[in-house]
Amino acid sequence: MSCSTLFSLKTPLFPSAAVNRLINLRHTSYSVTTASLNLDVHSNPKPLLNENPKKSLEVIADEKKFVVGTYARVPVVLASGKGCKVYDVDGQEYLDLTSGVAVNALGHGDPDWVRAVTEQANVLTHVSNTYYSVPQVELAKRLVACSFADSVFFSNSGTEANEAAIKFSRKYQRYSQPDETYPPTEFIAFTNCFHGRTMGALALTYKENYRSPFEPIMPGVTFLEYGNIQAATEMIQSGKIAAVFVEPIQGEGGIYSATKEFLQSLRKACDNTGSLLIFDEVQCGLGRSGYLWAHEACGVYPDIMTLAKPLAGGLPIGAVLVTEKVARAINFGDHGSTFAGSPLICSAAIAVLDKISSPALLAGISEKGRYFKELLVKKLVGNPHMREVRGSGLIIGVELDVSAAPLVDACQRSGLLILTAGKGNVVRIVPPLIISIQEIDRAVEILIDCMPVLDDQVSTN
Repeated sequence: MSCSTLFSLKTPLFPSAAVNRLINLRHTSYSVTTASLNLDVHSNPKPLLNENPKKSLEVIADEKKFVVGTYARVPVVLASGKGCKVYDVDGQEYLDLTSGVAVNALGHGDPDWVRAVTEQANVLTHVSNTYYSVPQVELAKRLVACSFADSVFFSNSGTEANEAAIKFSRKYQRYSQPDETYPPTEFIAFTNCFHGRTMGALALTYKENYRSPFEPIMPGVTFLEYGNIQAATEMIQSGKIAAVFVEPIQGEGGIYSATKEFLQSLRKACDNTGSLLIFDEVQCGLGRSGYLWAHEACGVYPDIMTLAKPLAGGLPIGAVLVTEKVARAINFGDHGSTFAGSPLICSAAIAVLDKISSPALLAGISEKGRYFKELLVKKLVGNPHMREVRGSGLIIGVELDVSAAPLVDACQRSGLLILTAGKGNVVRIVPPLIISIQEIDRAVEILIDCMPVLDDQVSTN
């Protein structure tokens, strides 16, 4: 398939077609001569400690002294990792079901990822966007080939990607309605949503305690009930809405999935009014749901999609995928970034995307996700604290009737790392996508063994 054919295709693709296009594209990459660091990518996963390593308590004390206290960290100092296992500075092994908050999709130390990073680091790391670079163009071609999009803007994180999407939405409305003195500038977001912590993305984030310390923030955002078709349709029809931000699967909000009918209604209402539909797939995208993109499960396609977390396998990246009509509205100087789309980061992302877009890997994610949820339901049936197990693929939530914090702490002491979500009563499970059935079995075993700490929590209340 020629590059001209790739860039001319505008119709939405089903997952199989998208993946097939990407597979074909991999064989038409530019040739780049690289040197080698001769790094052994199959090295021992155990921590490589200094001769006089600082132990956990020393590192934690230094962190409190020298690092701004924005994080309530788990008292674990991680030193190394391999696959789904990580090791702390004291040599303790943990089974990692957090993957750096859904970032390390290929696990720790994936050999192809390590090779891509080390080889590119030997050649060219950063040039800024003053110049062209091959890896950035190659990554953009791949993302276009496997999605609805026609072009890509790169950033350094998910919140930056959403900030760009905000700007692009407003610019699009001015561009498409040049005779309007006051084109649409407002936004819709939804209950329990999370879109980031920078000022624009923060204004789109539902939790008031995230927003209130920094007010006044960007005005013009209305929060509606997630899944409420009537309320969303009526608000979009007001003619004031520049764009609708929605997560096909909410991660931070508690692992809630949008229905096909809800996303279809948003698409129809936006089409009728000229509002843009933006899917935030920062956490749920790139294979996490068992589909390459979570929205593919519903067959509904956005005007803009934001990506970040897993795309570069642990290195900082964000991406804004846009249709041609949005791209036409953006001119030189409308937005930019010094670091975004560097050769090093994009080489890492190409390695990640090529692996995750494999049909076999995606099928395996779906199968392992089903197995994980069924095993959790089987083992937790009758437990008085379990309300629901939900999710898609390997983004799973276990809702409890009490805070999940004691369970998270108990699991950590037993060698299992998990997260919370929602109002703190949801166990969030987002392991590396390469997790094995044996590791799933072990994770559930530890989780079940630790469940009695929730009884202790109830007895002390």
